Amino acid sequence: MNDPNGLVFHDGEYHLFYQHNPLGDTWGHMSWGHAVSRDLVHWEHLPVALTEEDGIMIFSGSAVVDWKNTSGFGMDGNPPLIAIYTGHSETEQTQNIAFSTDRGRTWTKYEGNPVLSIGSREFRDPKVFWHEPTSRWIMVTALADRQKVCFYGSPDLRHWTHLSDFGPAGAMDGAWECPDLFPLPVEGEPESSKWVLKVDVFKSVNAQYFVGDFDGEHFVQKEDNTSVWLHADHGADFYAAQSWSDEPNGRRIWIGWLNNWHYANVIPTSPWRGSFSVPRELRLRRSPEGLRLIQQPIEELKQLRQAHYHVTGKDIATVNAQLSAVPVNLALEIDVEFLMESAHEFGIKVCTGNDEETLIGYDARSKELFVDRRHSGESTFSDQFPAVHRAPLSPQGGKIRLHIFLDSCSVEVFGGEGEAVISDLIFPRSQSAKLELFAHGGDVAVQALDIWKLS
Repeated sequence: MNDPNGLVFHDGEYHLFYQHNPLGDTWGHMSWGHAVSRDLVHWEHLPVALTEEDGIMIFSGSAVVDWKNTSGFGMDGNPPLIAIYTGHSETEQTQNIAFSTDRGRTWTKYEGNPVLSIGSREFRDPKVFWHEPTSRWIMVTALADRQKVCFYGSPDLRHWTHLSDFGPAGAMDGAWECPDLFPLPVEGEPESSKWVLKVDVFKSVNAQYFVGDFDGEHFVQKEDNTSVWLHADHGADFYAAQSWSDEPNGRRIWIGWLNNWHYANVIPTSPWRGSFSVPRELRLRRSPEGLRLIQQPIEELKQLRQAHYHVTGKDIATVNAQLSAVPVNLALEIDVEFLMESAHEFGIKVCTGNDEETLIGYDARSKELFVDRRHSGESTFSDQFPAVHRAPLSPQGGKIRLHIFLDSCSVEVFGGEGEAVISDLIFPRSQSAKLELFAHGGDVAVQALDIWKLS
């Protein structure tokens, strides 16, 4: 599995479609897998929703509830679910639609497909939403080889008109893919909201984003000039993130593919290959540098908490003595707050064993959060894997907070209040499950440390 697709809420269910090979554990025969959830935590697998046919693979896209039945596919007051996806052949990539009138359980491809074709082999990943001020559907697509995002409008999801383009801008050293566009209110500014345009850069910086205005036709970047790009995630393994449509609580929540195309087909997992990040709620906050995304694990994840360990003690040696008595496993939530003193580097080691460890820490000299996975276990499958990943993070009140979700082969680290995020795969041995705090070049005080086993 790879990219999340078609994220939509309907009739009490969160739908999660995804790029999927039903015939193997490496990329190929792209189809849409399907799962549903009522809480974004517990998932039910459903049959493959859209399969490759007649030499056309089902590439990435989105899904919407056509509440007004603009497409005409609904019946008896039942609004249809519409999937909008890229059809990939050897000669062209086109935009297509399929519809469902039974809560997404079965799908019918529109007989008039494709609904949008421009004769390009690099035109993909439509994200569609209803834009109320202009009373039409907006499609955001990537013209991948030209580093452009293209905007189209439609009254009925069948007929599309080109509106404008954005780009090239920001990071341009790879193909642009998997765009998303959504508005977010600015925290603490009740009358202010901005639009966030996210686009991924293939085999380069993963997810970048721009902040600006969208009037239903043009996206105009406001916060930085177009040579500046902002990381959505500073790790190696957060790609193709997409946000849910019609989220019932008014939240903007997205999820990303927890992998990287440099090594996605060869990671040492079996019998599966590919997974997703935890769902994250997005906010927009003004900082001295400008408006920035804030990402926080969704509240529903607290359902997974089981045994709780609150470790106390103001110095690392005392805390480590207590940690040595805590039984741990490879599915943990860790929330630790450090009070900075003289140490120039400090943090927590996870998944430690005789010859392996993953360091999650803070560099006080450069003011950076980091994840060091150079000794995280198996890494011989790719020379791109052993690395240190860093994200800028300023202390708040002389404190640094690390909120960590650890699974058997991944770490997702939310620094501060979520202004810096690093998501990385790791492949430790199952017996390498110890935890240990560390400090280099001086002292650091532990304000609080909470650890939960996760079901």
